[in-house]
Amino acid sequence: MPLPFLTADRAFEAADDVALPFEDRDRWRRPYRPGPCRVGVAALWLLLASYVLFAAVVIALTGTLTEAGVVFGIALLVIAGALRLLRMGVWVSPHGLRQVSFLVTRTVPWEQVVAVRTVQQPVRWLGLPRTVQGQALMLVRRDRAAEGMPTLMTTHNADFLGRVAAFDRATDAVEAWAAENTRG
Repeated sequence: MPLPFLTADRAFEAADDVALPFEDRDRWRRPYRPGPCRVGVAALWLLLASYVLFAAVVIALTGTLTEAGVVFGIALLVIAGALRLLRMGVWVSPHGLRQVSFLVTRTVPWEQVVAVRTVQQPVRWLGLPRTVQGQALMLVRRDRAAEGMPTLMTTHNADFLGRVAAFDRATDAVEAWAAENTRG
């Protein structure tokens, strides 16, 4: 029995050349994949949330609905935290550059960006107070002094820890977006 969808010799249809939905350049996009540390922690949080949701169902069946509602609310907070953790990072679009942290999102229009460059400096290891020597992608803005440049991403954050090649590809992509959109 032939399985044409599994063979490499099938004829390609014209529909294969259509741009995919994520190719819309007007949407915000992260020019790199989230790192394994970030994905692993979010998966553990979602696993914890599943246990808490199961506890909410058990409490709803055996206890009061108020207690079940509180536990269900805790599960929703854990799920929201895991999703926000996955959303963290640097996002780009033709409108500007967006840095999403756990609690705060900062958006800088391309008109305010002077340069985006990679520098060698001490960086924080996984966001903790301990610093190690590494590389950082820095944003230079028109309205800020050069000393107060915000760090967009580092070689030792949760996305790029132990993945120097991925950091290089990501910084190249962000720098290319900056070069393309700050000409003007």
